[in-house]
This record gives sequence, structure tokens and C-alpha cells, in this order.
Amino acid sequence: MPDNTATRKIIHVDCDCFYAAVEVRDNPRLRHRPVAVGGDPGRRGVIATCNYEARSYGVHSAMPSARAMGLCPELEILRPDFDKYRRVSRQIQDIFLRYTELIEPLSLDEAFLDVTACEQFNNRATRIAQHIRRSVKDEVGITVSAGVAPNKFLAKIASDWRKPDGQFVITPDQVADFIATLPVEKIFGVGKKTADRMHQQGLRRCHDLQRLSRVELGQLFGSFGERLWHLCRGIDERPVQSSRRRKSVSVENTYHEDLASLGEWQAKLGTLTESLKRRMERIDSGYLVSALFVKARFNDFTTATCETPGDGVDEQVLANLLESLWKRRPEPARLLGIGVRLRDAGNPAQADMFPEERLAALQSRREA
Repeated sequence: MPDNTATRKIIHVDCDCFYAAVEVRDNPRLRHRPVAVGGDPGRRGVIATCNYEARSYGVHSAMPSARAMGLCPELEILRPDFDKYRRVSRQIQDIFLRYTELIEPLSLDEAFLDVTACEQFNNRATRIAQHIRRSVKDEVGITVSAGVAPNKFLAKIASDWRKPDGQFVITPDQVADFIATLPVEKIFGVGKKTADRMHQQGLRRCHDLQRLSRVELGQLFGSFGERLWHLCRGIDERPVQSSRRRKSVSVENTYHEDLASLGEWQAKLGTLTESLKRRMERIDSGYLVSALFVKARFNDFTTATCETPGDGVDEQVLANLLESLWKRRPEPARLLGIGVRLRDAGNPAQADMFPEERLAALQSRREA
């Protein structure tokens, strides 16, 4: 973890209307229609999230489903499928892991990434975020928005700046000007009641708060005053908290033209294997390989995988897995991937365990 917080490069990635976007992706009939995911209108259900077509009618998350139907009679309300959303969330985190292991999931649909030490794209966080967004769109079939900034507070604000399917960057030399005109409502922890109190005091933007001392902010807002003093200046020294050990290492590629035969699949294996070996060289000695796997993604965005126990990267084993996968589903593939499952070297008992949960299975309290 970098010691100099001023040099951190943080990306906040936030999926656009996550649950609804996944449902629309899987059902083309729903495209360009108002769609929500939530409870039954006849049973006092509420909306978990909705797409932008539904939002244009005034529908929003936490709204009673019956009220949403009243605003938009054509609204299609779908029951949530959290197992599916978790699978999609894991796909997205697998993309994050190509760039950094410092990942802090906030929910199924958003996460902080610290890319300060990432060597790809010459360590340009803007390029890294662009590539992550493009990869999610191409490989997962939904859009995400990203914010890039020197800290978590600003990165999270930035990710909301150009939604949907957008990106906003706040460089270190832009922080002072950006934060000065930021509405107080954008500060994390400032809810409606606190914002109303601030407005009554003539405090509407961060430059208004900056005129107050620590003591004055403490007198007005109690223990939150000290935190407020830092945030209104764009100061946030919290590190990205990533306590999860890596469960796998993989490489994959999306091809411009579908690979229509087993021969075409296996022709790509050599390049993928070399790439995987290079990536394995960067893994510390605290990991051991416990299994190998391959995967293919098809034009309907579904994914098939095949896996076998193993203790190292073996191209022949991977070729056999590809053949088994082809026999199960002999269809053109738009993406191929290979990888290994990992276990801690100090815990042999985990040899037969292949946990796939990488993101916290938390229902998002707020989806953008």
C-alpha cells in the first residue's frame, strides 16, 4: 500500500442500473422499455432498482411498486434473481483483478480499486478505467461508470458525474477548484436533515464550509465536524481495504470474429498460456495451484466453463479442457479464457476447495 496518500490513484466503478441492466441484457424484448426489479405491486412490494427509461416517469428505487405502476403503467417489474447478479458481479471483479488486487467491494454493483502500483497503460489511471469500462461492456454486456481521483471520497463523487456509461477524472491539481463549488449534499454523510441545517446557516457549497474552523464545525455538527473539515477540502486518507486473498489467476481475450470450431479455439491456446504464465510469475509464493479451468463466452453472453484438479499451468491439460467444453457446447465463441484456482500454501486442507465468492453478497442500498 502506498504510504504517500497524495499519490494514490483510485478508481470507483459503479454499474449502471445493475439489476435492471442484467435483466435487459438477458431478455432483448425488454430493450428500450421501462424496466424495474422489485416486489409484487399487489403485495406491498418496493422497487429495488429501475432503468433510465423507467426513471423518466419518476420511478426510483425504494418506491412502492404500486406507486411505480401508477406513474408508469407500462413498467415491467421483475422479481430479483440475486444468484444471477452475484455471478455477474464475480465476472466484473475478475476484470478488476487484471489490474490490481487492491479491490474494496461496496456491494454487488460497485467497488473501489487502488491502481497506484498498476504497471499497465504506463500507470495511467484514466486509461485503466477506460479499459475496464470497455471490457465490462464487451464481455459482460452491461455498462459501468467510473470516477478517477486521488482518494476514495472524490472517486465516488466522480463516478456519478457522467452517468450512465461515463467517466470523470479529478486530477490532484484539480481538487481544490472542483471541491470548492461542490454542493454540500454531495459530501458523504450529509443527508437531507444535515443539508437543511447547513442551508439555514448559509452553507451551500464546500467553499462555504471551508470558511469555518474545526472548532466552529464541531460546534455546529458535533463529532462529524472534524470529518467535515477534511472532506470539504477534498481530503480523504482512507486506504482501499482489501482483505480477500486471491482465489484464481486467469487471462482471457474477446475476439473481433467468432471462433467457430474447436481448431480455432485451440489455435488461441498457446498465446493465452504464455500470458497466464507471465501473470503467474507475479504471484507471491504464498499461493499454490489447485485446479485449472477454461471458459468460453457465446453471443448470447452466457458463459460455459470446464475445470479439473492440477498443480501447475499445463497446456495439454488446458487443451483437453477446451475439447471437453467444445463437446458440451459446440458453438462459436466470442471470448476464450484460461486460468488456475489457487489455495494458500500454508493451508493444505484447502486443496479440494474452489470457492467462487469474491464479492460481498450484499444487496445494494443504492443503485445508480
